[in-house]
Amino acid sequence: MSEPTITNHQSPNDDEISLLEILVVLAKHKWLILGLPFATAILAAGYSLLLPNIYTASTKILPPQQNQSSAAGMLAQLGGLGGVAGGVLGIRNPNDLYIGMLKSRAVVDGIIQRFDLNVVFKQKLQSSTRAALAGMTNIKAEKDGMITIEVDDEDPKRAALLANAYVDELYKLTRVLALTEASQRRLFFERQLAQAKDNLAKAEASATESLEKGGITQVERQGRAMLDATASLRAQITVKEVQIGAMRAFAAEGNPDYLAAKQGLQAMKQELAKIEGVAGAKVREDSAANNSRGSDSLSLLRDLRYYETIYELLAKQHELAKIDEAKDSTIIQVLDRAIEPDRRSKPTRRNIVLLSALVALFAGMLWAFVLEAMAKARSDPQHVARLQVFKRYLAWR
Repeated sequence: MSEPTITNHQSPNDDEISLLEILVVLAKHKWLILGLPFATAILAAGYSLLLPNIYTASTKILPPQQNQSSAAGMLAQLGGLGGVAGGVLGIRNPNDLYIGMLKSRAVVDGIIQRFDLNVVFKQKLQSSTRAALAGMTNIKAEKDGMITIEVDDEDPKRAALLANAYVDELYKLTRVLALTEASQRRLFFERQLAQAKDNLAKAEASATESLEKGGITQVERQGRAMLDATASLRAQITVKEVQIGAMRAFAAEGNPDYLAAKQGLQAMKQELAKIEGVAGAKVREDSAANNSRGSDSLSLLRDLRYYETIYELLAKQHELAKIDEAKDSTIIQVLDRAIEPDRRSKPTRRNIVLLSALVALFAGMLWAFVLEAMAKARSDPQHVARLQVFKRYLAWR
């Protein structure tokens, strides 16, 4: 069966829709176009009045920023180690870190327990209460570097209390975590200091035992300057090795700083080998002349001096880090503490009514043109034929 052929005797301009035709359609269906938005606006107004008033309380905090502590000048004493403690361990993006902490389960659960939100939200599961609290909380970083905490609630007083509770719980969490540069340096030097103290105690015990046997005095008098130079260089090598070990965690093999550090370490090792060779030759000469245990004594004294130097440097840095940590204990500054809002923030009833009426207006206009097209199709045989062809193509074969 062949498809019906539609013959069009109209001129090309007959299918063009003029502005007058549009106005005629709108005027013809004016009651629909105007009545639908009016009825929708009344319904939207009634619905908006049934919605509870929501109040938004907000607080602003200034998280710790990257800065130079009072120990920055003293870090030069440790060379590369100072860069590791002050740079590698420092916080590079404090805003993202503190926003993550504010959204953490530790902070949220603290707030839930503090205000008994399981009962307030009528939830049996802790996870459901967390989701409800997250839905009414907005934590964001501003362009000026501050963090804003906004809490929505039907009770304005509770909204303010919850917003401030986020800051309080953040304080509690930071007291048990080392987040600032000073805190991390303090922990780092604390661990290194404990190890250096043990090593120094062992070296002192060995030196004391040798001294009691009478084998140190002569060597100390003859090789003091060379011993100090050797111990100082060994300490620098140890610091450089710590720096390279830390750089492996974040630097690629081809990193210029990493390669330069390795070259510097190799140069210092070569220099140490030369100094120890000269010192060893001198000890052997002294031992042959005096028939003493100069080599063993020099080794004991070199180790003692080395551990003394390391311990002194670490002790200084540890004390400075403790001072800086005490200064940083209140580094989270509250710029605007949340207060009880006196105006509702939601719902915006005017916007609900206007938006609903506007959508209804466009829907009414569209429906008016649909009705007009359907009426025209029923009265025009050509449109009926076209509609039949359209239905045929849409039908499932």
